[in-house]
Amino acid sequence: MNSTEPTPGAPGPARQVRVRPYRPEDRGDVYDICIRTGDRGGDARHLYPDHDLLPSIFAGPYVEYDPELAFVLDNGERAVGYVIATADTVRFAQQFRDHWLPSLADRYPRPAPDASPRTPTDQMLHLLHTPENIVLPQVVAEYPAHLHIDILPEYQGAGHGRALMAACLAALADHGVPTVHLGMHPSNTRARAFYDRLGFTEIPVPDREDVTFLGRRTGEL
Repeated sequence: MNSTEPTPGAPGPARQVRVRPYRPEDRGDVYDICIRTGDRGGDARHLYPDHDLLPSIFAGPYVEYDPELAFVLDNGERAVGYVIATADTVRFAQQFRDHWLPSLADRYPRPAPDASPRTPTDQMLHLLHTPENIVLPQVVAEYPAHLHIDILPEYQGAGHGRALMAACLAALADHGVPTVHLGMHPSNTRARAFYDRLGFTEIPVPDREDVTFLGRRTGEL
């Protein structure tokens, strides 16, 4: 699980980085990475005044409920990338609804049913309060697990993403999960090229032009 390429642009001697299992003390770094890569791979802090909102949807519940499927890229000082997954998307959505969402209800109240999202925050609040929307029957029937992977820009392009993904795919296979899927913005061509190189293929989902879904088998990369 080691990825030992020199850190791009590191001052002085090249700092070695490695992939390791997630630890509870990584949570703050994982949240930070999530918001700094939340705008189609770029920094999203200008879009969301509350920098914990995005991670509360796309990071926190994964490391809470499936920590054994979470891995981080460690530069010797902190986590600078991560891959997080859940083995069962249907079960995850239920846990999100029953346990995760109530813990956030006071901080992030449910939008009014007739309210139209006008800001990025409005859109994320809608996602937060509709976790069942991640369960697409035509996807989870063949690809029950799903994952998210994010790496700070200065650590991209050095093979670390592949190392992270290899660790996650192996862990999913060890847990008896045969396949996994992910969703990405169709305009993120750099991410699509990365997933294509790793053997992910597109999953046709009618009427979802806002998200491209990709899947592959777990196990050795």
